[in-house]
Amino acid sequence: MGTSNGGSTIKNLKMKKILVLTLMAIVSISCNNSNESGTQSSPNPIGVEIPNDSTRISLYGGDMNTTKLWETYIKAHNEKDLKTIENINDDAFKGYPPNGDVIDGSKAHIGFLKDWFTNSSPKWRTKYMIANEFTDNKGVLNQWVTSGQDLTDMVDGEEVTVHHVHDALFVNGKIKMIYVYERAKANE
Repeated sequence: MGTSNGGSTIKNLKMKKILVLTLMAIVSISCNNSNESGTQSSPNPIGVEIPNDSTRISLYGGDMNTTKLWETYIKAHNEKDLKTIENINDDAFKGYPPNGDVIDGSKAHIGFLKDWFTNSSPKWRTKYMIANEFTDNKGVLNQWVTSGQDLTDMVDGEEVTVHHVHDALFVNGKIKMIYVYERAKANE
């Protein structure tokens, strides 16, 4: 008689434990997948895109794979690997360097880099990356990476470091456009 009660007590404890764990899992899942009204929640906007027509399109946190592709791109620049850069560039690539020039097309970008790499050895060191995205009025997913890099280069025989901020547009897994902003590196 003592054995059957002990076995029954153990069975009850196991059942209660299973019930508690199941309820905890249900609560956890429902908290992660719904808002206060109990409906499926959507991602929170992190900002807005304001195209030329002044409409406002919500920006959302982006796919972190774009930051991995950006890291590959920067590494290729540091290694002067023009083939990898060309493979990541969209054919309709546009670059807007801080001097006001426009680099129109991937081939023009490769030519620009080839000249630069022949005459110097620039190196970029990434400080941060932020991925964001939105779907434009034409239904095209625009993925952006905003990043900060320290660029060290030789200018007139002297090593100089400046800070770059890049806004890189990714469309269909390719870099279609880059805006580059530059400032002198602050003394730290």
